[in-house]
Amino acid sequence: MNPLHAPIATWMPRWISRLPGTTPSTLMHSRVEVCPPELFPSSLSWRGRMQRWSNRLLHRAAPWLPAPARPVNRLTVAKAEFRDSLTDVDNASARDLQERIERARSLREMWHLRPSLYGVLAMGLSQPEAERRLARLNRHFPTRAPRTALVTVES
Repeated sequence: MNPLHAPIATWMPRWISRLPGTTPSTLMHSRVEVCPPELFPSSLSWRGRMQRWSNRLLHRAAPWLPAPARPVNRLTVAKAEFRDSLTDVDNASARDLQERIERARSLREMWHLRPSLYGVLAMGLSQPEAERRLARLNRHFPTRAPRTALVTVES
């Protein structure tokens, strides 16, 4: 069948749902996109190096100010939480995933392990439990608001 000759009933509801006056679905508002972390840590960037240099300079100029707290090793914390999410699943794929978690060298690698973790948890426990645990682990990664299909500009 030629797509140009499709009946109106098939394409009209999709076109109407995209109009700016219609109410968007709840799925669009509830979904938050989890992004991979930066490839290089911010301390290696130009801005991070300048910030570190200015903090040292400020501490030398005003030694009575408290020293900045040491940054938390986010990779260690993320690895511990990933391991904790696998504690009640004991099979070969879970053990393989735990080894991959231990070998991960960056948060970006941990981000790429999320689908494997979801699969192991969904097969070992249940899909709702896997979604709940993965949602808790998503706090280690940057998020972005969902993109809207159409943006209206009122003048």
